[in-house]
Amino acid sequence: MTRRIQYYQVAPDAVKTLSNTRPYIESCSIDARLRALVELRASQINGCAYCVDMHSREARQAGETQQRLDCLPVWRETSFYSDRERAALAWAESVTLVSQTGVPDEVYYKAKNHFSEKELVDLTLIVCVINAWNRMAISFRHGPAART
Repeated sequence: MTRRIQYYQVAPDAVKTLSNTRPYIESCSIDARLRALVELRASQINGCAYCVDMHSREARQAGETQQRLDCLPVWRETSFYSDRERAALAWAESVTLVSQTGVPDEVYYKAKNHFSEKELVDLTLIVCVINAWNRMAISFRHGPAART
């Protein structure tokens, strides 16, 4: 895969603007482990190799198990995730695929059963921001570096 544009060099102010959301996201009402799962799941859906690599590492650093990470694409088929995590993952998937799902009431009410209004706004911001990063990385072919 050949990188198209080094967007962080071409438009550092654009990247800085998007990056400025990170301090809020890291201190918001959604804990680091759940945040990493949500960011990872959205990145998997979007096919963003750079972000899948980064957020799987972040999830492990936040205490996530390898088995749960391996089974994240099939989270509905396992018993490894709590009801709160399931609601967050369903919300993340629906918001990521908003043009297909329209974020139905069923998904909203399940999320609302497990998250306060503030938490739901924070969770949605996390999904929105990771989708923006995914689109930047995918569009300009910014992939992960190989590690040995």
